[in-house]
Amino acid sequence: MTQAVNKKDSIYFQLLRLLVFSAIAAGLVFWVMNYSMEYVINCYYDHTGYERQQDENYIRKLQQYIERNQLTSRDAESLDSWVKKQRILTIRIYKDGIQVFDSEYPQQELWEEEIAAGDYEWENYYSVKFVDGEAQVYIWGLYAYQFYNYALIIEIMFSFILFLILVLLGIRRKMNYILKLSEEIELLEGGSLDYKITVKGKDELTALAEGLDNMRLSFRSLIKREADIVRENQKVITEMSHDIRTPVTSIMLYTEIIKTGKYKDEVHLKEYIEKIDKKAHRMKQLTEHLYEYTLVTGTTEMVLEEPEYYEVLFYDLFSETCSYLRQKGFTIEFSMEWVDKKLRICTDYIWRIMDNISSNIIKYADPQKAVEICSVCNGNKIGFSFRNAVKQLEETVESTHVGIPSVKNMMEKMNGICEVRQDKEYFYIAIIFPEAASYSEEDHKRNVTKEYMESE
Repeated sequence: MTQAVNKKDSIYFQLLRLLVFSAIAAGLVFWVMNYSMEYVINCYYDHTGYERQQDENYIRKLQQYIERNQLTSRDAESLDSWVKKQRILTIRIYKDGIQVFDSEYPQQELWEEEIAAGDYEWENYYSVKFVDGEAQVYIWGLYAYQFYNYALIIEIMFSFILFLILVLLGIRRKMNYILKLSEEIELLEGGSLDYKITVKGKDELTALAEGLDNMRLSFRSLIKREADIVRENQKVITEMSHDIRTPVTSIMLYTEIIKTGKYKDEVHLKEYIEKIDKKAHRMKQLTEHLYEYTLVTGTTEMVLEEPEYYEVLFYDLFSETCSYLRQKGFTIEFSMEWVDKKLRICTDYIWRIMDNISSNIIKYADPQKAVEICSVCNGNKIGFSFRNAVKQLEETVESTHVGIPSVKNMMEKMNGICEVRQDKEYFYIAIIFPEAASYSEEDHKRNVTKEYMESE
């Protein structure tokens, strides 16, 4: 039986855990890459003189712009226009030690405030010639920002790709399992019922695989049972055909004698007619047994009757059976315990079963010893048993070998069992039914599958 899937093991939560894990892994990789790239850029920026090279480059451009436009150190509007075009620069201009321009405050006339130069060690000043004389220019640029931007784009892309790869790898494992199940289902469709379905994990796919494998076992069990039934039917029909051929041959022989008048007198004629009558009755008995066996093993649907108490079902039946066997000269030891439980049976099948058992007792039982009839009660299993001594036969008794297989088939259709034990001295047969309140069709199907798996 397929087990229920634990909520935390479901595919939904597995996917959620996969997304969270992938996001955390991608985030950690992004953090490590960001720290590493920043370190590399800073090292490159600090140790290659890149900043000074860029400063000098922009100072040359500024000098060319001043010369081309004949600017003075106080042409704030023109200077501000040039700085904005560069986008990444900040400059301050000092003339005669007084700040005359600051690109961060281009509209202010700073020379009137007479702000002195800071003259800090980390600030680099460059001499630039204006129309009104030479001035000192401090320049600062965001030269590394483009590297940081490029690095950030690479980090985001790599982290996102890593996230996708981890998610796809996790999904791929499930997809591979689904594809494997699909291939195995195709094998089952092709008739390879011995191929075991792969069962792994604890999620919904696992439950599906378990269900498919249980279905495979059920189908294989049914096919095996059908094959056994067909084989048994062929065996019985072959034996019955041989048994029927014998009396037919005898009838034809005696008929030919009568037709040709090869009998000695009327006594022999009467003897031949009696033999023909006896063989005809034998044929009738054989055909009835064959019909009964075919009826039981066929596809005709058998419907169980409503639950009824054990005593109500079998009291009259045992009374008639015991009376019949006593009339045939048998001694009966009857010890039945009428338990207060209900059974579901098919009355027609029960009468056939009792008729088969009675016929076997009359044929094979020793009338010098008692026939024991007892009740069988084991938990929720209820029924009865017959036990008789086997008589020593002086001559071979004709048998169709159909009785016991028919009883077993009828009991199986009624969801019961037939137990048979025999040795040289005693024959024992038990007819056992499940209690009605404790049995269902699903139980029967599970039991059949379980028994088959155990037998394997």
